[in-house]
Order: sequence, then structure tokens, then C-alpha cells
Amino acid sequence: MVTPLGADPADLAAVEAIVRAAGTSFYRGMAVLPPDRKHAMYAIYAFCRIVDDIADEEGTLEEKRAGLADWRGYVAGLYRGESHDPVTRVLVAATERFGLRHDDFLAVIDGMQMDAETVIVAPDLATLDLYCDRVAVAVGRLSVRAFGDASVNAERVAHALGRALQLTNILRDIKEDADRGRVYLPREYLEDAGVPLSAEGVLTSPALPAACARVAHMAHGYFREAQAAMVLCDRKAMKPARLMGATYAAILTQVEKGGWRDLSDRAGLSKLQKIWILLRYGLG
Repeated sequence: MVTPLGADPADLAAVEAIVRAAGTSFYRGMAVLPPDRKHAMYAIYAFCRIVDDIADEEGTLEEKRAGLADWRGYVAGLYRGESHDPVTRVLVAATERFGLRHDDFLAVIDGMQMDAETVIVAPDLATLDLYCDRVAVAVGRLSVRAFGDASVNAERVAHALGRALQLTNILRDIKEDADRGRVYLPREYLEDAGVPLSAEGVLTSPALPAACARVAHMAHGYFREAQAAMVLCDRKAMKPARLMGATYAAILTQVEKGGWRDLSDRAGLSKLQKIWILLRYGLG
């Protein structure tokens, strides 16, 4: 029996189960891909989920560093054809088939290590950009290759869209992050607006919307940059990127409509909105 990526059906099912259990719209978004590419993306997501959990879950810093170091070793092993579990076995096949790059996997781990080693509170713009590059753009660089376009313009899509998605997440998750003592909004924008540089200050300052509006403006710029680059890419390959971009741009619009007045009201899309986006960008 021919299977996606020539992988064991049990391994494919195990990786898909990780994605499905995460309850993310990513699972539906990747359904537009051919089987080989879809399962490569499931494995990339599963890798990201695992290393993110290492950084975020309970444990000492030493334990987290050790867990992330293990994954640096597993990533190195991919390029020698070595694996130890369903995720790495599927990643070995995906890496060989689609030319996924070692440095991009390591950049994701570096981003998780930033979160593990530091309680990030109001990073400056340069540090925020580095964080976005590691936790989102590096995933985008892996993804566009799995989608089927390894061109310079596809790299531009990853550069811009990854930043747009991550900034949207930051604007949507302000309270959730602050409840963990974290603030990902840039220091310069908070200071200009007069918002205290602390989790408590962010949650209580009436000046917060002014700082958030500047971050939203930056995110919109990245969405536009991504769209311009997509036009120059393989149209079929960019279908998942268009779908993700449209979904997150709509979420950003919802966040802006809320005006950051009630941070406990996490913005999301209705079922009808999701169907419309899928019909327009995913199936067209």
C-alpha cells in the first residue's frame, strides 16, 4: 500500500492525532494540501507543539534546557536518517522529500528557549522581531517548502506572514500572556503611550489601546507584504498561506473592533466567517 511520504500508517495517524488534539484551525487549513504535503505539515506542527510544551509546561529551567537540547539532537539526526518516534520518523521522510532545512528547525527551538529562559516583559522592537522570526517565521520557512515553493519570493512570504500571524496572536492574547506574567508588546510603543512596563500595568492602563493600535498597524503592513509576495509565487503552493493569511487578518480585524477594552473577551471568528474564508481562499 502506498502511503503519504511512504511512512508507516501508524506513524502518520499518531502525528495527525497530535495536531487534531491541539484543537487548532491549522488542522482544517492543511486539509487543502495533497497527502504528502499535508502530512509533512502535520509533522512540522507536531514538532512545534512538542518543543513549545517543553518551554511552557511545569519543570525546572534545567529540565527545559535538557528537553530542548534533546530535540536539537533529534533534529540533527533527521539529516542522518535517524528517528526515535512517530514524529521524527515522519519528519525524516518530509525532510528528504521537501528539503526542509536544519537551521529552520533549530531557530524554532531557539525561540522556545527564549520563552523558557526568560519571562519576556515588554521587549524592545529588535528583540520582539527576533522572537517573531524564531517562533513564527522559521515555521513559515519550513512550511513554504512543504507547500511546494522554495523560491526567494516564498521566503518573503514566510518573512512577512510569520510576523503578521505572531503579532496578531500577541494582540489577541494580551490577558492570557499577562496572567502568566508575560508582555510581548514592544517597549517603545508602551513607553510612548504611557503604559507601565509590567503585566499588571498593561492590564489596567487606559492608554493600552494606543500602543496596541501601533502593533496592529505593523501587522497589517506585514499582511500586505505577504500578499504582494504571494502573487509572485506558485499559486497552488500558496493556497494554505492565503488561507492562513485571510483567517488571521480577519481575526486582527475582530481584535481591533474590540478596541482592547475587555481583554478577557478573546476575539475569534464565527463558523460562518470560517466557512466563507475557506470557500474563498482554500477551495478556490
